[in-house]
Amino acid sequence: MRKDVVRIIGKALDEAAGQGLIGEARPDIIVETPKKEEFGDFSTNVAMLLAPLEKKPPVEIARMLAGMIAKIPPVEKAVVAGPGFINIFLGKPFYRAVLEDILKKGEDFGRLDAGKGRRVQVEFVSANPTGPLHIGHGRNAAVGDALANVLEAAGYEVAREYYINDVGRQMQTLGESIRLRLLELEGEDVEFPEDFYRGEYVKDIARDYMQRYQPDYAGAPSFQDFGREAMLERIKKDLDDFGVRFDAWYSEKSLHDRGLVMDTIEELRRRGFIYESEGALWFRTTDFGDDKDRVLIKADKTMTYFASDIAYHRDKAERGFSAMVDVWGADHHGYEARIRALFKALGADDARLKIIFIQLVALLRKGVPVPMGKREGEFVTLRQVMDEVGRDACRFFFLMRKSDAHLDFDLELAKSAAPENPVYYVQYCHARIKSIMAFAREKKIEVPQTPGPAVFDGLNAEEIGIIKRLGAFEEVVERSAAAMEPHRITFYLMELAGLFHPYYNRNRVVTDDGNITAARLLLCDAVGNVVANGLRLLGVEAPSKM
Repeated sequence: MRKDVVRIIGKALDEAAGQGLIGEARPDIIVETPKKEEFGDFSTNVAMLLAPLEKKPPVEIARMLAGMIAKIPPVEKAVVAGPGFINIFLGKPFYRAVLEDILKKGEDFGRLDAGKGRRVQVEFVSANPTGPLHIGHGRNAAVGDALANVLEAAGYEVAREYYINDVGRQMQTLGESIRLRLLELEGEDVEFPEDFYRGEYVKDIARDYMQRYQPDYAGAPSFQDFGREAMLERIKKDLDDFGVRFDAWYSEKSLHDRGLVMDTIEELRRRGFIYESEGALWFRTTDFGDDKDRVLIKADKTMTYFASDIAYHRDKAERGFSAMVDVWGADHHGYEARIRALFKALGADDARLKIIFIQLVALLRKGVPVPMGKREGEFVTLRQVMDEVGRDACRFFFLMRKSDAHLDFDLELAKSAAPENPVYYVQYCHARIKSIMAFAREKKIEVPQTPGPAVFDGLNAEEIGIIKRLGAFEEVVERSAAAMEPHRITFYLMELAGLFHPYYNRNRVVTDDGNITAARLLLCDAVGNVVANGLRLLGVEAPSKM
C-alpha cells in the first residue's frame, strides 16, 4: 500500500512540474503511517524536502501538492498539517482493491521480487556434534530457518548451510568420553575426567558401539568417528522434526582434507598479514580493527579453530553470494571483528557478511528457571521442549522477541490453550475463520469471488482498519527481509489476531443482510489467508480446527 501512495505522490509531482509549478528535481518520497487515525491513512513530508530546492515555504508547496493529490483516485482528500506535512486519506475503492488483491493472490500474497533473485547464504545452528541440541540451538534454528523463509518470500535465492565442527580437541574429547563409557559398560573401573562429556547420550553411543562391534571390535571405526556420525544423525533428526532443512552440511574436516586451511594462511602471508612470534603463527587482525592479533597455528604446531573458520569464510566469499548471513550465539560477539578482518585482508567486501547474534534462552517451569550445564548432562534439549510443548509453540516462542534480546520461555504458557498464549491466539484466529467459512458453506451462502462496490460499501470503519493491516503484510515481509529480523512477522501476526478476535466477538459474520454477510466472509477469508501465509514463514502450522 505504501508503494501505491508513493506512486500517487510521484504522479502529483510530475503534474506540478508539467505545469511549471516546481522544477524537475525530485527528493526521495517518504511516506509514513500517522500515529492517530484522524491524521489520515498516510503522511508525507515531501513538501518540506522540496522547499530548499524550490526556495519556497514548505507550507506553500504542501498546499499546492495536496490539491493535486486529492484529485488522484482513489484519494478521498489530502490535508496540510503543521509546517508542511500532507496527510492523505484514501477512499473505500482503494481498500476494496487491497482486499481483491489479497483474495486473488491467495498463498502468493506476501511473495515479492524485492530480492531480484540475488543469492543469499544463511549459515545457522552449526552446533558442535558433541552433544544433543539444547534450547539455545533451538532458538538459533528457528531464527535462521524463519529468516531463510522470509528472504525467499522477498525474492532472494537462499542457500541454507550447517557448518560441522568435526575436528579438534572437542571431537577428541567426545571420542575419549565414549571409550571410557564403553570400558565402564564392560565392567572396568575407570576415572572419568571432569572436562569430559558426561551426558547420558554418551553412554547410549558407547552401548551402541559395543553392541555393533563386539566381541573383537574388528573393523570398528574410531570412537571419535563413530561419535561424530551418531551425534550428527541425532542432530539431523531433531532438526527435521523441528521443521528445519539444510541445503548443505559443510564439514570442517573437508577444509583440511582439501588443503584450504593452509592455502588461506599462505594467501594471507603473501599479502603481508602473517607473522611468527613465540613459535606460533599469527594473523595481524589488529590492522583491521580487532583488539589483538590472533593465533592460527600454535607453538605445538596444532591449528586453532580460527584457522579453519577463516578458510571456511574465504570459501563462502568465493562462492558468489550477494550476502552471507552467520547466525551465532551471543557468546561469539568477540569473534566478529576477527572474521571481518579476513574479508578486509583478502580485499573482499565485508559488508556482504551479516552476523545475527542469538541471545540466551531462560527456560521457566512454574516460574523457576531450569538449570542447564552441557558437561554435566543436565541441560534441557530441544527435543525435550519440542516433546513437551509441540513444534509450533516452540518455534513461535523462539521468534517472539528480537534475536539479540534475552528470551524467557514459559513452558506452562506455551502449553496452555488460552488467549494469553500467543501462538494459540494466532493459530485460533485461523481455525476460527475456517470454522466460519465451513458454517457459511453448510448454509449454502453465495459469496462473490471479489468484493464489488455494493458488497464492500457495507463494511464499517473497524473492518476497513483490518484491511489496512492486511494490506501492510507485504511491506512487513519486505522490511523483515531487509532488516533480517523474522520476529517482525511474529509481531505482525499477534497484532492482526488482536484486531480480528475482538472484531469477531462484536460482530456477527453471517447476518440477514446478504451484502454485509458476503463482505464479512470475504474479509474473514482474507484474514485467514494472511495469517496462514505469515505462519508459513515462521514454519508454524495454520490449523483448520483447534
